Amino acid sequence: MSERFPDASLASVCAELTLIARENDGRAQMLARPNYLLRLLSLVIIVCGIALIGFVSAKLEVKSAAESIYSTLQGIDSGLNIVLIVGGTVIFLATLEARWKRQQALGDLDELRSIIHVIDMHQLTKDPAGLLSVPTASSPARRLSASDLVRYLDYCSEMLSLAAKVAAVYAQSTKDPQVVSAASDLQQLTANLAAKIWQKIMIAQSAVSDVAGPRPAAQKAPDIAPASSRGPAPTEKAVP
Repeated sequence: MSERFPDASLASVCAELTLIARENDGRAQMLARPNYLLRLLSLVIIVCGIALIGFVSAKLEVKSAAESIYSTLQGIDSGLNIVLIVGGTVIFLATLEARWKRQQALGDLDELRSIIHVIDMHQLTKDPAGLLSVPTASSPARRLSASDLVRYLDYCSEMLSLAAKVAAVYAQSTKDPQVVSAASDLQQLTANLAAKIWQKIMIAQSAVSDVAGPRPAAQKAPDIAPASSRGPAPTEKAVP
């Protein structure tokens, strides 16, 4: 790409996309693996909370005397507060790994979305309609021929396809509905942009065909009848 279009910045965008694709492949594999350290930390906190509830329950004394009812109610209220706090902590820790992975995946997909929009900006000014119209004084400079324009747009289409494949890797590595929805949106975005690019390619290819002109028709060889059907050869008259 840099050899064919040395003055264009599309090659640097492609290099950045390739780097992001390689990094995101490793990130997607990391997100698919369980985080044992985080799970162990959550388990330790949950066990400590359950032990604390058991300790408070063991220290709680229920007496039948009327003067101890108030203190008993206070102990029950404290126990319920501990149960609620520990329960909320358990729910928080149980979903911590999933939320952390979701945040990482959505951040990577947002980075990929930015690259897709950059690719769209590069192909936005490559309008093949300028090849079929007479330029005016205000028309932008067209430095690409029809064949080069087709190749340039084809490069943009291939880059969009690569971005869609990277998004599909994230959709396969996790079952989180938000991540799957974001990856599907990126795939739909790249499909729409690729369809628009291919419309431009078809117009540019028709311009190339118009410039080349129609192909000359092949000359048909004359039919030569076989000797048996041509009749007898004429006889030459002797010259006196």
